[in-house]
Amino acid sequence: MRANGRPLTTTPLTAVRNLGILAHVDAGKTTITERILFATGAIHKRGEVHHGTTVTDYDPQERDRGITIFAAAVSCTWGGHHVNLIDTPGHVDFSDEVERSLRVLDGAVAVFDAVAGVEPQSETVWRQADRHGVPRIAFVNKLDRAGADLDTAVASIRRRLGVVPLVVQLPIGREDDFTGVVDLVTMRALRWQAGSADFESGPVPEPLREEAGRRRRLLEETVAELHAEALEEFCADSALSDGTLARALRELTLRGDGVVVLCGSAYRNRGIEPLLDAVVAYLPAPADMPPVRGTADGAEQERAPDPAEPFAALAFKVTATATGRLTYLRVYAGTLRKGATVLDAATGRTERVGRILRVQADRHEDREEAVAGDIVAVIGLKAARAGTTLCAPGAPLVLEPPTVAEPVVSVAVEARRNVDTGRLASALARLAEEDPSLVVRSDPETGQTVLSGLGELHLEVAVEKIRSGHGVEVVVGRPQVSYRETVVRGVTGLVHRHVKQDGGAGQFAHIVLDVEPLDEPVFEFRSTVVGGRVPQEYARAVEAGCRDALAEGPLGGYPVTGLRVTLNDGATHSKDSSEMAFRAAGRFGLREALRLSTVELLEPVVEVTVSVPEDGVGGVLGDLAARRGRVSGQTAEAGSAVITAAVPLAELFGYASRLRGRTQGRGVFTTRPAGLAPVPASVTASVTGGLPAR
Repeated sequence: MRANGRPLTTTPLTAVRNLGILAHVDAGKTTITERILFATGAIHKRGEVHHGTTVTDYDPQERDRGITIFAAAVSCTWGGHHVNLIDTPGHVDFSDEVERSLRVLDGAVAVFDAVAGVEPQSETVWRQADRHGVPRIAFVNKLDRAGADLDTAVASIRRRLGVVPLVVQLPIGREDDFTGVVDLVTMRALRWQAGSADFESGPVPEPLREEAGRRRRLLEETVAELHAEALEEFCADSALSDGTLARALRELTLRGDGVVVLCGSAYRNRGIEPLLDAVVAYLPAPADMPPVRGTADGAEQERAPDPAEPFAALAFKVTATATGRLTYLRVYAGTLRKGATVLDAATGRTERVGRILRVQADRHEDREEAVAGDIVAVIGLKAARAGTTLCAPGAPLVLEPPTVAEPVVSVAVEARRNVDTGRLASALARLAEEDPSLVVRSDPETGQTVLSGLGELHLEVAVEKIRSGHGVEVVVGRPQVSYRETVVRGVTGLVHRHVKQDGGAGQFAHIVLDVEPLDEPVFEFRSTVVGGRVPQEYARAVEAGCRDALAEGPLGGYPVTGLRVTLNDGATHSKDSSEMAFRAAGRFGLREALRLSTVELLEPVVEVTVSVPEDGVGGVLGDLAARRGRVSGQTAEAGSAVITAAVPLAELFGYASRLRGRTQGRGVFTTRPAGLAPVPASVTASVTGGLPAR
C-alpha cells in the first residue's frame, strides 16, 4: 500500500511526526486539520465545520452540534515526512479523549484564538500536555477576525501559561486585510491570494522591513538567553545565522524551554503551509524520543523506538464500527505484522491480530505491517481496552496506561420498553468499553442503572449514541453530581477489636487508629507500629480494610476523601489472627472513627467563563449569585463582558437555556473543573436526606 506515492513501511523514524491538535472549543482545530489534509493532498476538496463536511468530524452528533466530540486520527505526507495527526475535542466534557491521545503523541500544535487568546480549556489541555512532557508549537488562528491581535494573544500565552513565546512570524495586514506573514527566520514574506490556497514568497515589503528587523532582533535575543550555542554566536557576531536560529528553536522546543509561535487564518487557508514546515522542523520524531519505559516481572525495562526491538504497543482507543471492533495502537518498539499473535501483558492473555489499518478518520486502508513510531488501528482483538499494553509473547512489558478522569455527573437510565432491557445493558457495556470515563453501575438502594460521566453534554452524547446507534429508547432521570465526604476534625487513639468465634479457627485483630484531615482530596495510610506488634502483612490488610470503608461515608453514603489514617498500635493472636481479620478490623474501625469525627460534604465546583453583551451583565451576575456562584473576575472585550466565576456543578444544570434566555441568545459560556468545595449547611440537609454536617 502506498500513500501519496510513498511506501509507508519504508518511512524512516526520523521522517515521522506524531502530533495532536489541542485547543479550546471553537478555536479552529478541526478547520486546521482539514486545511492540513488539503494542503498535503490527502483530500481534494476542503470541508467546513458549519457545513458538516469535515473529515475528522464524521460522527452524526459532531456534525449536528458543530463540535469535535471524539478524537479522530488522520495521516498525510509533507516534505518527505509522514505525519500522523489526531484532532482532539476542545470541550471540557471530553477531556479524557485528550488525555488518552496525549499519552501516545510525540508533539502537539496548540491553537489559540487571535481575539480571545488563552481560553479556559486552552489552559487545561496545555497543563495536560505538560504532565505528559509533550513538546508543542503554538498557532494563533483567526487573524482575519475583527479585534484580532497577535501581540495580545502572545501576551496571554506568556501570562496564562507561564512559557516563553518565540514568535517567528509577523502578520501582513490586520483583520479583513490580513493577507500573509513575514517569516522572521528566513526574512521572507509569504502572501496568499484571495479565495485561493496558493501563495507566493518574496522579499519583505518595504513598509514592514523596519518592524520585521526589530522583531527578528528580539527573537535572536530571546533565543540567545535560553540556548548556550546561540548565545556564543550572538556574543561573537551580534546576530544569529538562519541555521543557528532554526537549530536553537528546535532544541528549545524539544526541551520545553520555549514555544515557537506562528499565526494565520485556517478558514481562509492562510498560514497552513508554514505551520506544516514548522511541524517538520521543530517537533520531535519518534527517533528523538527516549526509550519507552515499562515493567516486567517487577523490574523496570526500556524499549528503544526501533523496528528491530521486541514488539511493544499501547492501546489508547477502542471503537465499534460496521467493519468490526477497532483498537487504536501506538507502536513504540518492534514490528507488528498482520496475523501476528500478541500478548496482553497485564492479563497474560494472547490474541491474534486479524487486520492492520491505516486510519483516515472513518475510512481505513489495509496494511501488511506497522513499525515503531506508527499509529494504526487493528481488528481482531477481543479483550484489549484503552490502556492495554500489547507486546511480543516472548518479551512481556507493561506500559503505564493513560489516567482516567473521575466522573462527576450521573443520571439514571432505563429502557422505555421492558423487552429492550437486555439491549440497553449491552449498549451501556459497549459505551463503557469505548470510553473509560463513562461508568455504569447499579444503585443498590433503588435498583436503577446509573450512568456517570464528566459533564451534562458528555452524558447527553452517550444517551444519544444508545438511541441512534443501538436503537434503544431510553428514559433518563435528572442529572446528579458526585458528592464526596471529608474529615474536618478527626479522632485519635480509637481502639477497635475484631473478635469472632463460631467454631474452628476464629478471627482476632486489635488495632489503634488516628484519623486526621488532609488539605488535598486524597487518602493516605501509614503505620507507625514498632516492635512487630502488627506485622507488615497485617498492616497492609488494615489499609485495604480502610479503603473498603471509604466507599460510604456517615453523612449520606458518599465516598470519603481528604484524610490520613495512622495505625499506631495493635495486637495479634498466635492462632486466630489473619489478614482477613485485620482487613475487617480496618473496615469497621474506620467506619467507627468516621462516625465519631466531624465530617462535611464536598461538591464538585467548576470555573465558568461567561461572555455576554454589556447590557446583559447585570442579569447574568444576578443569576450566577442565585446559583451560589462566586465571581472572581470581569473584563471588557470589544463591546462584550467576560465574567469568570466559581459555581457548584449541581447549580449549572440547564444553565445554557437560562443564559440564552437572559441574553437573547447572544451569551455563551464555557466551564472547566475547579476541584471540590464544602457544601453550605443549608444545602447539606437536602443532599443527605436531612442529615446535617457534624
